Amino acid sequence: MIAGRPPVPTPSGPAPGPELEIVHLLRATTVELGLHSGRFAQRNGMHPTDVRALIALMDARRAGEEMSAGRLGGALGLNSAGTTALVDRLEGAGLVRRVRGERDRRRVVIEVEDRAVELGQDFFGPLIERSVELLRGYDDHQLAAIRGFLTGVREAAAGGR
Repeated sequence: MIAGRPPVPTPSGPAPGPELEIVHLLRATTVELGLHSGRFAQRNGMHPTDVRALIALMDARRAGEEMSAGRLGGALGLNSAGTTALVDRLEGAGLVRRVRGERDRRRVVIEVEDRAVELGQDFFGPLIERSVELLRGYDDHQLAAIRGFLTGVREAAAGGR
């Protein structure tokens, strides 16, 4: 003990293991990805929520799902007015469009424009390519473990919604 200073408390229980190290690495990765996304938003005159909306719309497009404004707002934690403002802003920037639903023509859905996909590919493409390159170094069993871990963390995080 240094004179005049109280001892540093030690955690009760076993010392942190590699699991906690990985959790901290995931947190640091999440922060870096958020900063990267923020740079994209800033470069393109967007709010970070605009970027999250475009990601949600691209994910829906890739899955072959329609995305209504209500569903988009729910995914982003926005109320109706906030969602309308968001969609108006993205539509005004030429990044999304409102169209009639394929399954129900009475319903209006939001679709991402090809321009938004191109912007995203130009900026995020190198990061995606590097990530895919890293994943190619793992065998099927390791990829299943990574997928399972990330899915579990995502579900745990979403459980608070």
